[in-house]
Amino acid sequence: MADILLQPGDCTLLLVDEQAGLAFGVGSADRQLLRSNGIALARTAVAFGLPVVASTSASKVFSGPMMPALREVLNGVVPIERRSMNSWEDEAVRAAVASTGRRRLLVAGLLTEACVSFPVLSALADGYGVSVVADCCGGLTPESHDLALRRMESAGAAMTSWLQLLLELQRDWTRRETYEAARSIVVDHGGGYGIGLAYARDMIRPA
Repeated sequence: MADILLQPGDCTLLLVDEQAGLAFGVGSADRQLLRSNGIALARTAVAFGLPVVASTSASKVFSGPMMPALREVLNGVVPIERRSMNSWEDEAVRAAVASTGRRRLLVAGLLTEACVSFPVLSALADGYGVSVVADCCGGLTPESHDLALRRMESAGAAMTSWLQLLLELQRDWTRRETYEAARSIVVDHGGGYGIGLAYARDMIRPA
């Protein structure tokens, strides 16, 4: 049986414009929840050893640097500054993705209508398999965010969430090498599911 699910060794994460100046404009989702989801996604990439390519734009004049919480999680990842709204048109970004040797791309960032959707459409045209981590993307309005997601999906991108991605990469809770990291991400960011995991551990191994 062919395995169509994502594997850690196949994927690269592209984070686009995770900057406060752009987050201010997000109206499609609660900004605190979006921030939590973004941190969960970054922690997932680290836990499963995914290469991370980050890009920023107008960081000195408008948007600011990559948000501190993500810089802390992605220690050592230096964002590539660019001019174009479409990071796929930036030679350094494309080269960084290509250098990983992986053809499955996970994309998240701000804003969905342009700086997420443009590189997704371009990467699809270049033959990459692309999954958009939709709950880690924010748009100006719910309507324009949804329309951008629908356009990307129509072009061939798969829609996913950070939690689905984490569970897809973990796949089996007996995979001990990533168990603790994956579990801690869910506990910290997974809402009621995380509360349940913490409760289960307390019941099985009470303090």
